[in-house]
Amino acid sequence: MIHYDLRCGAGHDFDSWFKDSEAFASQARAGFVECPVCGSKDVSKRLMAPAIPKKGRIRAKEAPPPEAAAQPPAAPAAPPPPPIPAQMVALLQRVRAEVEKKCDYVGRDFAEEARKIHRGESERPGIYGEASEADAEALREEGIEVARIPWVPLAD
Repeated sequence: MIHYDLRCGAGHDFDSWFKDSEAFASQARAGFVECPVCGSKDVSKRLMAPAIPKKGRIRAKEAPPPEAAAQPPAAPAAPPPPPIPAQMVALLQRVRAEVEKKCDYVGRDFAEEARKIHRGESERPGIYGEASEADAEALREEGIEVARIPWVPLAD
């Protein structure tokens, strides 16, 4: 797999992975590579630094200073989650915009409102809001389809 930094004709930068350089070229020619921000298919590779491993000896780990060795080691911090790729962020922003445009926000009353729709007591075409994992699981057990969508900030 090869990672490319890309730019569309409108100047939006993003990145993507391809099997090899020919895969990028053939997908770009076929119009399958598009900007996640504006949808432009005028996409080109940006200049990138090559990933060349360093040569030479690998240094052995140095022993910690004596005062550091006397202290118990700190618990390892959980690694931060990997960043969401730009294409995924743009897709989630479009999903959020559509949800906000076509559905009613019901806040913490989501589970109650979903049940009303399921029982035919409400004519709302769609809702979104907040529910605990326990509420969402209870809705699924009642045969009510629900889904969680990562709620990313909208683009400026």
